[in-house]
Amino acid sequence: MSKIKTRFAPSPTGSLHIGGVRTALYSWLYSRHNQGNFILRIEDTDLKRSNREAIDAIIDGMNWLNLNWDESLYYQTKRFERYSAVIDTMVNSGTAYRCYCSIERLDNLRHQQIETGKKPRYDGFCRDHTYCNTRSEPYVIRFRNPQDGSVIFNDSIRGPIKFRNQELDDLIICRNDGTPTYNFCVVIDDWDMEITHVIRGEDHINNTPRQINMLKALNAPIPEYAHVAMIVGADGKKLSKRYGALSIMEYRNNGYLPEALLNYLVKLGWSHGNQEIFSREEMIKYFRLSNISKSASAFNANKLLWLNHYYINHLPAEQVAAHLSWHMEQQGINIETGPHLTDLVKLLGKRCKTLKEIAESCHYFYKDFCEFDEDSAKQYLRFIAIQPLEMIQQKLTSIHEWTVENIHEAIKHTATELCISINTIGMPLRVAVTGASQSAALDITIHAIGQVRSLSRISKALTFITERETSVAS
Repeated sequence: MSKIKTRFAPSPTGSLHIGGVRTALYSWLYSRHNQGNFILRIEDTDLKRSNREAIDAIIDGMNWLNLNWDESLYYQTKRFERYSAVIDTMVNSGTAYRCYCSIERLDNLRHQQIETGKKPRYDGFCRDHTYCNTRSEPYVIRFRNPQDGSVIFNDSIRGPIKFRNQELDDLIICRNDGTPTYNFCVVIDDWDMEITHVIRGEDHINNTPRQINMLKALNAPIPEYAHVAMIVGADGKKLSKRYGALSIMEYRNNGYLPEALLNYLVKLGWSHGNQEIFSREEMIKYFRLSNISKSASAFNANKLLWLNHYYINHLPAEQVAAHLSWHMEQQGINIETGPHLTDLVKLLGKRCKTLKEIAESCHYFYKDFCEFDEDSAKQYLRFIAIQPLEMIQQKLTSIHEWTVENIHEAIKHTATELCISINTIGMPLRVAVTGASQSAALDITIHAIGQVRSLSRISKALTFITERETSVAS
């Protein structure tokens, strides 16, 4: 048996979305499970709609997800010479022919077929006509599809699928401007690149018999096909932005880890027993096409968020921090002025479900704030908080070894000496050092902020209380 080889072949006419990424993941996993090769092919023959921005987004997305490909990156637009040569050979051998039918004729034909309840299809008008080579009218080139028999292929997910050749018309393989069409280019690429397994969305099922017939006409080997069911929204309808149809890089921008997204997508239509959490190595080890469901899968944003929170807290902090650094940069935070990012992950990972949330809620660790949160200050920075804040400031000042344990003891002793609860001193202190009323554990937070910065902020809070009380009194 030849070496397993799969491909992911997106069209760069828009953003890379989760449906495409799941297909890429399944293709990647199948090749890796079988020690085969996986290639990335950019199907950019639609010259009007393809663009460089979309191509870059595909590459960025694949790199972010670490779905590495073998061989060089393929572009269909760089293979036009090869396509033209095959088309010429097919025309000369009679497996393809020139069609001079005008748009008006084709429109009228379609209208008549619809009116009579027939399936719209090309009627083969130019199939057996012979024209002089000097004919100057524009033409397309069509594949001469067999008119008898059936195409039967065994889908690795769905089982046997059958199409009658009479249902398939002679599709265009070359437009009148000389550019080859999608269905033709795919055939030649899969042949030349020795693709053994084609894993793609169920929307391509109708293309498969046409492509098989062309491969047969070219005496080329036929890959095995696997068509994956679609992803739908929570409402059971086509995926929309409301239900997760974002570009893959938007998930990165929103603070998701690639490990969480891949784990979620692999389970969105595939299963291995009751296991929910999969490392990349486990995905490769257990992946089988036979375990892919034939039914559509519903996107669940809450499940994805849960997985993301899980991975933030279970991946090595260094690995999470590497992804977090990008979000810190987006927030304009200088990470040299505060705790190490691995410490930040440990500090905020339990509270925050996304990396973006961590980056947005950690500013007080790295730079001083100008104002206290209005509601928090109104509730906790009051006259009654002056004495506890002054006492804890004295105790924090006297700490020689700045540790979480010593900070905790200082807070506890302040509460004991003043005969108040730790919460009574803790909330004003939290607002003083962070500017708001929510943070990680207070002793850990103060330790990460640092001694000098914490003492300075307590002084700022005391000044704030005094000035406000004076203003109210006057």
